[in-house]
Amino acid sequence: MYFSDVCLITEDVTTLTKFYEVILHAKAEGDYVHAIIYTEGTGLTIYSKKAAESDMKFDFSSFWGSGNITLSFDVDDIDVEYERLKAFDVKFVTVPTTYPWGVRSVHFRDPDGNIICFRSKSK
Repeated sequence: MYFSDVCLITEDVTTLTKFYEVILHAKAEGDYVHAIIYTEGTGLTIYSKKAAESDMKFDFSSFWGSGNITLSFDVDDIDVEYERLKAFDVKFVTVPTTYPWGVRSVHFRDPDGNIICFRSKSK
């Protein structure tokens, strides 16, 4: 089995795609209906809510807002990334913090409110 990607369903593929291109330093493939950004390890798919509901025949909205998932990405230096992200008016949930298990993380939200974690080994 191969874990291929995580798919975010959104009403604004263009805005969400541009956000992830900036924070992930990567270029997306696709268009305003469906885009994918390949990262080392897996892909991040961004899919139009309207198209997904038409294609898959169920209302994604009834499953939104649970807050049960965080998208996590390993980065080289949390503090450098934190400073870089501040320039893009990112909405932070936490500041860079070193946790007891030896990982340093910062949490923030994408334009749709999904939680993202950038993390690295503590220095």
